[in-house]
Amino acid sequence: MKHAAIGEAAAETVHQQDLARRVADVLIVDDHPLICQALGMTMTHTLALQRVRVAASLADALASIKDEGVPHAIVLDLKLPDVEGVEGLLALRQKAPDVPITMLSAELDTQMVTAVLAAGACGYITKAMPQPEMMEAFRRMWRGETVLPDDYDPCSDQEDEALALARCFATLTPQQMNILRLICQGRPNKIISYELSIAEATVKTHIAAIMTKVNVRNRTHAALLAAKARLFTT
Repeated sequence: MKHAAIGEAAAETVHQQDLARRVADVLIVDDHPLICQALGMTMTHTLALQRVRVAASLADALASIKDEGVPHAIVLDLKLPDVEGVEGLLALRQKAPDVPITMLSAELDTQMVTAVLAAGACGYITKAMPQPEMMEAFRRMWRGETVLPDDYDPCSDQEDEALALARCFATLTPQQMNILRLICQGRPNKIISYELSIAEATVKTHIAAIMTKVNVRNRTHAALLAAKARLFTT
């Protein structure tokens, strides 16, 4: 794994050490019970955690944060029953802006790594990683480092474009994100209105706001940018 330290100043180093010490409550968001159980047990034993929460969907994760408070760290699977791609990360980042979020995936996808890093993930690890290496990766991320796969080597242009897109999409409200997802699925305004139980005029207002925030002139272009940002797909 590649390890890129974020802070260099002494004050930042102290901050990183404090962050690592305070990680005692971790939320694992994954719909595979065996993976959650194995990862939770290993993290509890190896990293001396006080508590490991498990959520099988983004909705469950958001409910856990609302009902039980913000965890110290989050481990998020890229593909969940109710969301795929960067959308889940952006939703959790809104509710837990200062919490390190690690993306967990069964596959290595360079474009997806770029997308999730741009959206605020502190690292990207695969489920096939050996346990000792994975636990060390968590320690590093919780100290403030960014942990990347060895084979990850994006060009700077890709990183800049992904960061710009992620910043745009991060400004969307949850309802605007719902509408954009349906646009990407090819739904017309009337169907979006029906599925979300809102007036068609409200749908049009939200679409106008989406286009302004993403800086596009039509819904087709917005959908294309969402696909490029891997917003709803893995």
